Parts: sequence; C-alpha cells; structure tokens
Amino acid sequence: MQHVHPHPENHLTSSAMLQDIVIGLADGLTVPFALAAGLSGAVASSGLIITAGLAEIVAGSIAMGLGGYLAGRTEVEHYEAELRREYQEVQDVPHVERAEVDDLLAEMGLSADTRAQAVRELTADTDQWVRFMMKYELGLEKPDARQAPKSALTISTAYAVGGLIPLSAYFITDTPTEGLALSALITLVCLFVFGYLKSRLTGQPPALGGLKMAGTGALAAGAAFLVARQFTHE
Repeated sequence: MQHVHPHPENHLTSSAMLQDIVIGLADGLTVPFALAAGLSGAVASSGLIITAGLAEIVAGSIAMGLGGYLAGRTEVEHYEAELRREYQEVQDVPHVERAEVDDLLAEMGLSADTRAQAVRELTADTDQWVRFMMKYELGLEKPDARQAPKSALTISTAYAVGGLIPLSAYFITDTPTEGLALSALITLVCLFVFGYLKSRLTGQPPALGGLKMAGTGALAAGAAFLVARQFTHE
C-alpha cells in the first residue's frame, strides 16, 4: 500500500496582532526619526530634541492607539448594521434572497440540481442563511468585538517602542549632529530589518522590502532636516 505524505504548504496565517504591530512599529520608527532629524538641523541642544521627541512619542502613541480602537469599533458597527439589514431582507423579500443564494452557488460551479437542494437546506435555517449571505454575498466575516481595545494597546505600544529607537541615540551623544548620525544608522538598520522580515512574512521579495522601508525613513528624515536647516539659515 502506497503511503501518501502530506504536502507541506507555507501560507501566512495573518493575525490582527501582527498587523497592529506592523502599523505601530512602522510609523513609530519613521515619524519620530524624521522629527528628530528635522530638529537636529534647527537647534543646538540634544535636550530639546529629546524633550520634543518624547512629547511626540506620547502624543503619537495615543493618537495611533485611538485610531486603532476607532477602526476596530467601526468594523464591528458596520458588520452589525449589515447583519440587521440582511435579516430584514430575508424576512421581507425571501424569494429575492433565495435567488441570490442560487446565483452565488452557480458562480461556485454547482449544477442546477445540486443548487436547488443546497438552496433548500441553506434557507431552512434563518441564521445559517444570513451567515451565508454575509460571508459570500457581502464578503464580511464577523469581527471580534474585543479586538478594538487590543488593537489600541498593541499599536500604541509598538509605536512607542519604535519611536524610542531613533531617539535613544540622542541620550548617549553630546551634540545633535552626533545624535543624528547615530540615530540614522540605528534607525535605517532597524527599518531595513523590519521591512525584510515583513516582506518575508507576506511573501514579497525581502531585500527589496527592506530597502523600500529604509528608503522611506531616509527620505522623510532628509526632507525634515533640509526644511529645518533652510528656515534656520534665512
């Protein structure tokens, strides 16, 4: 008897937490880095840069966390509104909804006889019927109502951690110029590694993803530095 070995399949199992960490860390690494770089071209005190950087991290962390929470709540509210509407349609125009079920099954390649039996079985239970319509007609999966506060905390924490990385250089250097040089080195390496790992997880070319992430951070910081330097020399 021939044994069939299971074929290993490498797929990304995306999680809400992973997505939230990516969002928070990416912005946390980039925005405070650009702010500190801009201030390095305008002020002569590392203390001012540290103070402004910490203030930005606190404000940005709160804003990002709040944004994550509101996005999560909006997703839940949207799903609930569509769920109520679907229940109402099943009650008011069941013949139309049955026809839509049949159309959806036809798109899946089922024969007419199979569809007729499937429609009868699917529409025999209202809850099952509505769940089918929500998933296959509207493309909506039921969101976790508890995810909003989790997202807020994860994004906020990731932003703060990411923001402290470029700012840490100014704690251990004497001048803003030295701080900027070390901050740029640390941050660009972290951005490259972060972009590399993110691209590997999502099945994209990792080296290119790392270069794109590092390039975005360098561009933002360079623009901020040049603008600040321009205004301080006028």
